Amino acid sequence: MEVIASHTNADFDTIASMLAAKKLYPGAHLLFTGSLERDLKRALSEIDFPYPIERPREIDLDSIDRLILVDIRQSSRIGPLSRIVSKEGLDIHIYDHHPDGRGDIRGSVEVVESCGSTTTILVLIIKERGIDITPHEATILMTGIYEDTGFLTYPSTTVKDYSAASFLLQKGADLVRVAQLLRKEMTPEDVSILDEFLKSTTTYTIGGVDVLIAEGHIEGYRGDISALAHRIRDIEDGECVFVMADTGERVHVVARSTTPRIDVGRIARILGGGGHPTASSATLKGMTLVQARERLLDAIRKVISPERTAGDIMSSPPITVPADTTLEDTIEVMRRFNINAVVVTEEGEFRGVITRQVLDKAIAHGLGSARVEDFMTTEVDLVEVTRPIEEIRKRVLSFGQRLLPVVSDRGKVVGVITRTDMLRLLHEEVSGRAESSRKVRYLTKQMKELLPQWVVDILREAGRIAESLSYRAYVVGGFVRDLFLGRENLDIDIVIEGDGIVFARGLAGRLNARITTHERFKTAVLLIPDGFRIDVATARLEYYEHPGALPSIEVSSLKLDLYRRDFTINALAVALNPDRFGELIDFFGGQRDIKDRTIRVIHNLSFVEDPTRALRAVRFAEKFAFRIGGHTLNLIKNAVRFDILKGIAGSRILYELKNILEEERSKETITSLHSLGLLRLIHPGIRWDEEMESLYERTKEALSWHRLLYTDERIERWSVLFLALTDSLPERELIGLAERLTMARKKIELLRMRKDGIIALENIHSEEDIKPSHLHTLLSPLPVEIILYLMGRTDSDRVRRDISTYITRLRYIRPHLNGNDLKRLGLPEGPVIGKVLKILLHKRLDGYITTREDEERFVREGIPFM
Repeated sequence: MEVIASHTNADFDTIASMLAAKKLYPGAHLLFTGSLERDLKRALSEIDFPYPIERPREIDLDSIDRLILVDIRQSSRIGPLSRIVSKEGLDIHIYDHHPDGRGDIRGSVEVVESCGSTTTILVLIIKERGIDITPHEATILMTGIYEDTGFLTYPSTTVKDYSAASFLLQKGADLVRVAQLLRKEMTPEDVSILDEFLKSTTTYTIGGVDVLIAEGHIEGYRGDISALAHRIRDIEDGECVFVMADTGERVHVVARSTTPRIDVGRIARILGGGGHPTASSATLKGMTLVQARERLLDAIRKVISPERTAGDIMSSPPITVPADTTLEDTIEVMRRFNINAVVVTEEGEFRGVITRQVLDKAIAHGLGSARVEDFMTTEVDLVEVTRPIEEIRKRVLSFGQRLLPVVSDRGKVVGVITRTDMLRLLHEEVSGRAESSRKVRYLTKQMKELLPQWVVDILREAGRIAESLSYRAYVVGGFVRDLFLGRENLDIDIVIEGDGIVFARGLAGRLNARITTHERFKTAVLLIPDGFRIDVATARLEYYEHPGALPSIEVSSLKLDLYRRDFTINALAVALNPDRFGELIDFFGGQRDIKDRTIRVIHNLSFVEDPTRALRAVRFAEKFAFRIGGHTLNLIKNAVRFDILKGIAGSRILYELKNILEEERSKETITSLHSLGLLRLIHPGIRWDEEMESLYERTKEALSWHRLLYTDERIERWSVLFLALTDSLPERELIGLAERLTMARKKIELLRMRKDGIIALENIHSEEDIKPSHLHTLLSPLPVEIILYLMGRTDSDRVRRDISTYITRLRYIRPHLNGNDLKRLGLPEGPVIGKVLKILLHKRLDGYITTREDEERFVREGIPFM
């Protein structure tokens, strides 16, 4: 008996190949060896398949004398047939498009060709032999080719596939019907499973190749895992995707690849499965999902295993001192950068190494003015930047050096490797987090979803310019944080490992932008014609001469630049160079803290170096509904005890205070500042209790009401709320605080008008039925910021209605007549003109006159209307 069979979990290429083989072996039985993919099962119910298909239980397997295998050569994937493939006398014919693998079944006839589908191989044989097929059969055969080649679009597609498809079209294949049969319908269960797998996706960079692994549990799921892999690859826009589905008894691995850099077929064969370079699968039994993942990662490493070198782990650029530096200056460099040894160079070439212990002893002996070259160690083991890590490990352990200078092929010091670096590497390898399997996350998806396309284009252009200059470019800070939080943020800060000003000039030329540079700070600002702003900085380390001082700047690496940031959630970066565009850089656990919704400082002296960070921590906690980490909270409380804001420039406190007052949850932020003792550090006289909270809330409501008027009037929200916050301060203390905060002169003059506003408010309170003209007289001299503050200061609904009437209607009323009109009516030029115009305004406000004719009659008669 002849039997045509294929692999378990049959797909469209399986059924199409079996149909084509039936045309070559007309007397053979068709046999399904296992389950069918759900979409194939659906399609078979919709078409009239021309031949019956049997199951293993329906035939006597031992009676098979010829086995025709299509699309498979591995005994582990042919179900019950695996027990007869070694039967003596069994004639095996094989037709397959997968690469050779260890343990492949051998046959007397083997037709194995490299093409997109096995159906292609068999169709071309049918064509060559002149075997006739019907349009219906041609349509079914076309589904096999189209599924395995992605409608002739996958990289594995060959000219043979096109030739076979052309032949089938000539035979009447119905492409509309093919599309209908191959449609991938999603049930609610599919959507739920897809969502679970998408949330689990992790990108690993292994040997420079990005590999996305999605995993989940699918007990009882009857869907198509391979279709799931396709959807995840399309959604995540990944070149290589592995889907690991745990059914409880086994873990199914399905892989899809669109890059020639990784052969997923080889990886699947290591796992006991099979496939070709662009699509493969395997099943792992008797292990958990975690164990299966490690097996998969090990298999990937075996296929992609580049050797890591010194250049991969060194800290660069290195911190060095010239040979003629004094010992006192050298120890200052060590303190500034918090290091215990430093490399001594001359014109970039290595001269020696000196440690803190040597410096401390020499300075204690009064040798602080001596040159570092007189005391440095010169017998130091150097390593080339291309030296393998294993060799470096042995050197560190054998020679016991504190650090290894790394030199280029030209002898220049380009980095250093410390014992800490090696210990970290060892820890990563032990915990399975070595660089070769380092989890890498890309934020390109979030960038596409949250940012206008023109912003993404600018970022890509920035990466290309950096690449052309041999620099590395990163977008950093709050921009990256807000990508995680799903918030649009167009405040773009770019950090350059290189010369930031040179880069900024290149980008400005490409964008036709105006540029302002700051040589001292090594920064630049670009203003694009539409008003969009980009800040560019050279990767730098800020250090502080004393607590609260403005920072001094040194050139550094990205890691040191991010180390100077305020909180871990703001110490994130995204690479912009083309080879890594969108890659997340997270040295300090910012990603974890965003997930945990926690504000944490990066180091213990954070609030000492910049005390305004304490204000910022509270603001961020309220803004993002985060909590302040326990250790960070303790550091804030300690900083309060030391009155940290005392020596801070007032302008810096004002900057943070403005940001707080502009926030939607500013009242809650101020309450937290008060409870932590920070509010009294701004001014001890600021009172914050239930009464003040109510006043502040009413002022916020007044601002919201004014915003809904949609007037062209521009006011500074923060200044109105500042009036509310400082309501308890006497005028002298209020002005003193404003001067301490270095407010602009116009802003101080606004604050001085607070007392006039309070007097006006008292008058309005005292008149139960105030005339509109009197209301106008009281409020018209006041800026709108003062008036809105007054609306918040009063708790009287009637007074608020009176003030709102002035804002919305009374202040816009003017007499119809002007000075020239009055002169034409016979009034002499002089003060009388102004007096009459004022009388006319009051009469209009109080409703005694309404039209121009009323005003002219009033002037001619010279008698007020009563």
